[in-house]
Amino acid sequence: MELAHDLGGRQGFGRVEVEPDEPAFHEPWERTARALVYASVMTMANPSTSAFRWAIERMDPEHYLQSSYYEHWLTAAATMAVESGAVSVEELEERAGGRYPLSRADDATPLRLEPAGHRFAVGDAVRVRQWQSPGHYRCPAYVRGKVGEVVSVQGAFSLPDVEAHSTERVVEALYTVGFAATDLFAEASPSDRVNVGLWDSYLEVP
Repeated sequence: MELAHDLGGRQGFGRVEVEPDEPAFHEPWERTARALVYASVMTMANPSTSAFRWAIERMDPEHYLQSSYYEHWLTAAATMAVESGAVSVEELEERAGGRYPLSRADDATPLRLEPAGHRFAVGDAVRVRQWQSPGHYRCPAYVRGKVGEVVSVQGAFSLPDVEAHSTERVVEALYTVGFAATDLFAEASPSDRVNVGLWDSYLEVP
C-alpha cells in the first residue's frame, strides 16, 4: 500500500513554499511539541525514530495532507502514548477538550528478514527492487525498478522496515545510490543527478 507521506515525484499538490530564513518554529507550541515527542518516544517499549515515523505514516491521508509538520509529530506522539497504555483515548480527549485525531491502528505484520549484509561496492550498478514492506519503509516509490550506481557506502545501520515494528534489529549496509535525474523524472535536466540513501535489502543486481 502506498502511504500518504511518500510524495516524491508526485504531481498535483501545488508549489513547494520556500521561506527565506525560515525559523525553526513558527509558533511557540511547536517548540513544546518537539520536546514532548522526544520525551514520550524514549518511554515506549520500542523507542526508535522508525516507530515514530510509522505512527505519522498511519495518519488518515486527508488529515496528513491538511496538517502541519508539528501536527504530524503531535498526532504520532499521542497515538504511541495510547497504544502503549500510557494514556487512554478518554483521558486524552478530556485533556484536549474534545475529539483528538489519532493515527489508524497498526495492523502491519512485523518482517522476518535475514540481513542482506554488504553485497555492493562503490561503482557497482544496482537496481531498486519493485517491492515494499507491508508497514514502514524508507525506499521512495519513485526509485523502485530504476537502475543507479553506488556512490558511497555509509556504513551498517538498523533496517527501518524491521525496527519500526519490533524490538528486533537487522543491521546491514546503507548506500548512497546515484541516479540520472532523467531516469526518474521526465522533465529533469540531463545534467542533473539524484542521490538516495538505500539499504542493501532494497537493492538487487541489474
